[in-house]
Amino acid sequence: MKIGLIDVDGHNFPNLALMKISAYHKSIGDMVEWATMGNYDRTYMSKIFTFTKDKDPELGSYGEIIKGGTGYNITNYLPYDMDRMYPDYSIYPQFKEAYGFLTRGCPNHCSWCIVPKKEGDIKPYMDIEEFLYGRKAAILMDNNVLASEYGLIQIEKIIRLGIKVDFNQGLDACLIDNEKAQLLSKVKWYKPLRLACDSEAQIPHIRRATWLLRKHGATPSRYFVYILVKDIQDAMRRVEFCRSLNLDPFAQPYRDFDSNYVDPAAIRFARWVNHKAIFNSVKWIDYK
Repeated sequence: MKIGLIDVDGHNFPNLALMKISAYHKSIGDMVEWATMGNYDRTYMSKIFTFTKDKDPELGSYGEIIKGGTGYNITNYLPYDMDRMYPDYSIYPQFKEAYGFLTRGCPNHCSWCIVPKKEGDIKPYMDIEEFLYGRKAAILMDNNVLASEYGLIQIEKIIRLGIKVDFNQGLDACLIDNEKAQLLSKVKWYKPLRLACDSEAQIPHIRRATWLLRKHGATPSRYFVYILVKDIQDAMRRVEFCRSLNLDPFAQPYRDFDSNYVDPAAIRFARWVNHKAIFNSVKWIDYK
């Protein structure tokens, strides 16, 4: 069979599902390539974000079309035999890190997050060596790895392997106690350790986690903090709290999953926070 792949969101970040699909079809002797105007027996389209404009191909040239990913539907999944494949890193040669999940799901039920609806409660998923492929750094997309005993065991293994990692969805500060902070201090961080402060209720947890992580020497000590932006004044208090602790806030405007609406004021606020040269020299009240 001739298989076509379409990364609807673009190629700014590797699409893990397409890498597994590619690996599966190559393993059974199929030809796989990025879909162009050629004729394909089957074409897989994967979309992560609901707001990405679709790229519907001409049906006659692309054969059977299979669409998947959160951008299309939160209830569709890869078949088990595809899902367990080693990712085909060759289709994204510009990225040198490994990509994957150690755990899936999350025990929290935050109103702004679809993960529990999509994946359920936290559960073991894969071993780091099932997708590492000899690479020295890994981007891990777990939503709440610290909530899983299996996830903690995997972090211990990561430490033993000596690889650098980035938990790019952030770590739950509520769960960082003295023991976990000591464990995390032994990790080689590929990028700054990430936390999340999506509501004011998380401020004391961020304060405690920051103190514990710095106490045990988790470096670099200027941790990256996601800031969900729905109400500007509420977000401002969290941003200024981060500034007071020498943390690096990163503002993310809230996007309604069903309507895709984003408040323009939240976009403007995020632009101010995330442009560090402006953030460090211009007050919000003076930002144009």
